[in-house]
Amino acid sequence: MYKGKKILATICARGGSKGVKNKNIRLLNGIPLIAYSLNVAKSSSLVDNYVVSTDSDEIISVVRNLGYKVGFKRPDELAGDNVSRIDAIQHAVRWMEKNNETKYDIIADLGVATPLKSVEDLDNSIRLCIDNDFENVFSVCPCIKNPYFNMVEVINDRVKLVKEYYEIKTRQKAPKVYEMNDGFNVWIPKALFSSNPQFNKTTSIYVMPRERSVDIDEEQDFSIAEAILKESGI
Repeated sequence: MYKGKKILATICARGGSKGVKNKNIRLLNGIPLIAYSLNVAKSSSLVDNYVVSTDSDEIISVVRNLGYKVGFKRPDELAGDNVSRIDAIQHAVRWMEKNNETKYDIIADLGVATPLKSVEDLDNSIRLCIDNDFENVFSVCPCIKNPYFNMVEVINDRVKLVKEYYEIKTRQKAPKVYEMNDGFNVWIPKALFSSNPQFNKTTSIYVMPRERSVDIDEEQDFSIAEAILKESGI
């Protein structure tokens, strides 16, 4: 709890990962990937409760063997490739509120694919949302490439900057841009259950350093994350 707000952490993990087989329970530095998010949620001094949403019996078994609880198995209609994570989060929140007879003021979703995030990142994201009365906050990191300066696309056989802004002559003068990572999404319920949960009138971002923002989308990302873990001891 923070400033009288009851806070629920959600962790969503489908069994059918496309990019990397069994990604959510694949070992990263000897630990199942999902454990990193579970440990962050459990270690937070602000989070009142957490819920795991998965359609996989194997993931349920791994989570329970790690000592964490799983209250339900995600319904089949929320497990397909075309189902958004937002749908799964909304279902998990409704399930928790019904079965615990508790209303939550803040929902913080932790993305399993960004394992190097810290409990400080989570708590700071929650504080940022509550302290500023934001409807939602999501995590980002600084971009290496800037679409106003050195990112191009090909449209109708013509190569052009992604964002054409001819007054910009140097990288330093380009507008600051960020990459969305899979670290955190924090909402008030009104925003989470709205027609546009990601971008609202008072949406804000929490900036994480690049070394904690590695998203596990491909095989090589495991090697990158393991190298960072071994080098920095995150």
